[in-house]
Amino acid sequence: MRVVGEHEICCCGARVRISANGIEVLSAPLVEYCPLHEVLYGTKHIDGEAVRETVKMKIANFRFCCGNRALDAEPVVAYGASEMMRVWLEKGLVDCSVVVCEGAGTVITANGKLVQGIGARLTGIIRTSPIPSVIERIRLEGGTVFDKTSAQIDQLEGVKQAFDSGFRRVAVSVAGFQPKVISEIREFATSADLDVLIFSVCNTCVDNADVKHIGKADVVCASASKILRREIGSKALLQLGVTIPVYALTEKGKRLVLAYLSQFSDKLVVFRTRKLPYLAENRIPKLKSCSNNQTH
Repeated sequence: MRVVGEHEICCCGARVRISANGIEVLSAPLVEYCPLHEVLYGTKHIDGEAVRETVKMKIANFRFCCGNRALDAEPVVAYGASEMMRVWLEKGLVDCSVVVCEGAGTVITANGKLVQGIGARLTGIIRTSPIPSVIERIRLEGGTVFDKTSAQIDQLEGVKQAFDSGFRRVAVSVAGFQPKVISEIREFATSADLDVLIFSVCNTCVDNADVKHIGKADVVCASASKILRREIGSKALLQLGVTIPVYALTEKGKRLVLAYLSQFSDKLVVFRTRKLPYLAENRIPKLKSCSNNQTH
């Protein structure tokens, strides 16, 4: 598969540049082992080469960063942001989603299948460049690309455009390397009296200073972060999963998470607890000892 343009992503806590020149791992991964990553990619020990191989698999199997990018709407993980947003859209609980796609940047859509097609096996997009065929495919699938010229990632402006387009209930994903955007979206929604559900994703690299922003989200994926398990998990109203826990922090977030679970096909165990997070030490990602998440 031929990569088009230049893109930078976060994978296992490592920054990775992808272009026609190849895959460059720009920083060491923060994660040493992740049970979910092993299930998806067969990796028992994560280092720079394992990250490179993971990205190669994304390109080969899903045409990641390529002109003929796959938009497979099949669910991949149990409690992913795109899986949940798809259900919320199809059940009419939100009017549209504001998400990010490599080759397009910020995308606004009411098509749940498109949200899942974009989000399946997607990791955090730090920056991207436009891929015209991907942008056109998104348009044909009922999506609007915020900035077709530069594929800008701007979730706040995406939310504003969604409301300007007539959508009243908006779900938006925000990556952990842009935590201040959560506060900016919340401030905008409050001042304009608008209904926004914020889903915080890709949080492996967050530090203590980011918690004050991430704590303003409705739903938070802890990724591999020990900081979020401790600081955000303790404030949660509801927790989904153990390996990569997802926390509902607000009543709205809890209500929508429960709506998602109401159509979940697998068997579930639900029990009451006086304290969160719920941890199982043998099922959480192992971080490298030098990472901030490990030592804080």
